[in-house]
Formats: sequence, C-alpha cells, structure tokens
Amino acid sequence: MAMDTADNILETIQMISEDRLDIRTVTMGISLMDCADSDGERARTRCFDRITAQAARLVEVCEELEAELGIPIINKRISVTPIALVAAASHESDLLPWARMLDDAGKQAGVDFIGGFSALVEKGATSSDQNLISSIPQALAQTDIVCSSVNIGSSRAGINMHAVADMGRAIVETASQSEGGLGAAKLVVFANSVGDNPFMAGAFHGPEMPDCVVSVGVSGPGVIKRAIEAVPDAPFDIVAEAVKKAAFKVTRMGELVGNLAAERLGVKFGIVDLSLAPTAEVGDSVARALEAMGIERVGAHGTTAALALLNDAVKKGGLMACSHVGGLSGSFIPVSEDEGMIEAAAMGAISLAKLEAMTAICSVGLDMVAVPGDTPASAIAGMIADEAAIGVMNHKTTAVRVIPAPGTQEGDMVEFGGLLGQAPVMPVSPYSSEAFIARGGIIPAPVHGFKN
Repeated sequence: MAMDTADNILETIQMISEDRLDIRTVTMGISLMDCADSDGERARTRCFDRITAQAARLVEVCEELEAELGIPIINKRISVTPIALVAAASHESDLLPWARMLDDAGKQAGVDFIGGFSALVEKGATSSDQNLISSIPQALAQTDIVCSSVNIGSSRAGINMHAVADMGRAIVETASQSEGGLGAAKLVVFANSVGDNPFMAGAFHGPEMPDCVVSVGVSGPGVIKRAIEAVPDAPFDIVAEAVKKAAFKVTRMGELVGNLAAERLGVKFGIVDLSLAPTAEVGDSVARALEAMGIERVGAHGTTAALALLNDAVKKGGLMACSHVGGLSGSFIPVSEDEGMIEAAAMGAISLAKLEAMTAICSVGLDMVAVPGDTPASAIAGMIADEAAIGVMNHKTTAVRVIPAPGTQEGDMVEFGGLLGQAPVMPVSPYSSEAFIARGGIIPAPVHGFKN
C-alpha cells in the first residue's frame, strides 16, 4: 500500500511538472436574485456588497491550497445570476452601470474574471434582456474582467432567430470597440447553456442554483496525450481505457481541491467540470492528443472520430471518479488557446467547416476563432445559427466565440496574449446569409425535444 501511495504521488508530480496538469479554475457562483430593487443604484450596491462579502477569501483560500497541495490553480473566478434577471426590476435601459459594478466587485475580490453579464432569451426576450444585449459592446469595452454570454436556443424552445441576428451585430460592435477585437473574446453565444459552468467567458450562476457554490474546472490535455502515447499502435478500445484511467486521476484531484475550497469558504461544493481546457503552451494541447492517436494533423479525415473517442472516454473516467460532475465536461477546441490548433489553422489543415463538424462532438463550438475584420454581422449570425442547430438537434451545449478582428484579412495573425493566445485569421464563406437571417422569428424545437 505504501508503495502504491508513493507511486501515485510521483505520478501526480510528473503530471504537474511535465504534463502541465493544473486546476484551470476555481469559480464561486453567487446568487443575486434577492438583490433586485426598483432603484437601480440601490440594487447595484446590494449586489456589490453580496459579491465582495461572499468572495472575500476566495483568492486567499485558493493560494493556500496551491501551497499545501502543490497543485497550480490558474484562475480564480466569480459567476453571478444573469444580470438581465436582476436588473429587470429597476427598469433601466442602460445596463452599463451594472457591468461597471461587476468589474469593481471582481477587482476588489482579486479574481481574474467575473461572468454573468448575461441573458437567457431562447424563448423570447424581455425588455431587460434587450437592454442588456444592447449594452454589451460598451460594457465589454469599458470593463476589464467582465465576461458576457447570451443563450439564444434550447432543445425545448428552438432557436430565437431575432436574438441570433442581434448577437451577430453585438459581436461586430464589441470587436470594433476594443483593441484587436479583444472584447469579443469575452462574449459567448450559447444554445443549451448550463448554469453551473465554471469556465469563462460563458459562466453564469443559473437561477436554479443555490445561494453560493464553489465549482472546479480541471485541465489535463498533456496528461491525456501521455496516456495515449503509452499505448502506441493499440486498438481503440485500449486507447479509450487508457484515457478513462487518466481522466479518473485528473478528476479526483479536481474533486479534492473543490471540496477543500468549499469547506474552508463555508459554502457548498458545486461540480467538477471535466473539460480538457488547452493553452497556447507546448504540451497543453487537445489537438496534440488527437494527433497522438495517428492523425497526421488535426483537421485530417478521422479527426472528428478521434475527438468522439476522447470526449466519451474523458466523461466515463470522470464520472467514475466524482459523483458531482457538471458544467460542459468534454473537450474544448479553442483555436487561439491551443498551440496545435493554431499551427493547423495557420497551415490550412483545419477550416471553419471542419471545426463546425467537430462541435457536434466537443464541449462547446466555434471557440476563439478569428475572422476578417470586415466579416458581416449576418455571416456571424449564420455561424451562430448553425452552431445552435447542432446543439438543439443533439441536446448538447454549443456556442460561438468568434472575433472579427478589426483591420485584419485572411492569413493575418492576431495576438491576444496570456491564456487567450494567438489566432490565424480564418476565411469565411464569400456568400451571403443576410436574407436568411433577416427572416427572424423562431426555428421551432425538434420533435424529439418534447419528452414529457
């Protein structure tokens, strides 16, 4: 038993030092539902006080755990109730002050990002939802750590095409108001969004959630790649087993950190999100894990099948390790945040069409994709509609986080810095979606969406 323990410790040290294993985020979700007030200023003061009081020790506790366990915790984050819900009682048309309040509260708490400047409009939009969407470009241009998301579709409600068109315009305007289009990197458009997602930019604290929880997002593409490389030329069932075992170990580490953080903060433990979240650093790439299965370059024929195996095995291994699994829990394929994806996009090995096919399998969708600065809002709305259709028809979360980087053309490279990395500007279809998007209305829910 002692030898097993020593081996496990040594293996964990290797995962951290050589395979870039880390806790990608510890995210505190905070409900603001009872902070609503007809006086907007009073409501914002209540929200600020609630956030800063609840998260006062979040960073301190995370740093304690890093020191005690030797496990890097890369981001400390906060998610809150969708602001469109909380702000509705104040009947304010400009919700920029709400974004500034979130920015100030997050900075006082010392976190890296705060999410929840959000609206849920899959069935239709209230006036507060519309006001929030209209405020997004300025909100993201005039704040530093605020993230925004809008859910425009679900398998039960269908796709709100009015909102799809609005978000196409919002993405273009947001990108145009920030250097390099960086504001759009903090904006996600969802179908089938979830209220316990700890990852930015799409995190918000769902209305169905308790007052406060702590959730953890793990990350281990390098660990998974090493597991695949340990079974060279093995049949795929053996590969899947190796991935499951590696995911089990990664998830147990995440559960440990989450439980300890929740206990010390005096709040409930929420979930572990199993998603493989890459970075632009060598050795931390989902693309390289796929290539380790025998794909010469991510984007080649077979890539989607490899991703399907990876995603399913990660879920199975994680579910065996922890009973509190949630969020998105799969594999992220953000172009700018994965060094293998960056290389593949730059050399033309992967296209938007292939990325779209892969999103039928992965956790999210078209993520951190740079497109030419003159891409029309209707084209971006078309991308949103396509991704939403994949999610709605397959009962899964899909999303779009694209950056029409101002002044760029196909083939340029856009530098975002930090975890956001860099992205080659990818070509979009030269043909118009404008007449399609202009129809508006609702694309009805699929018949298999009605399960009562």
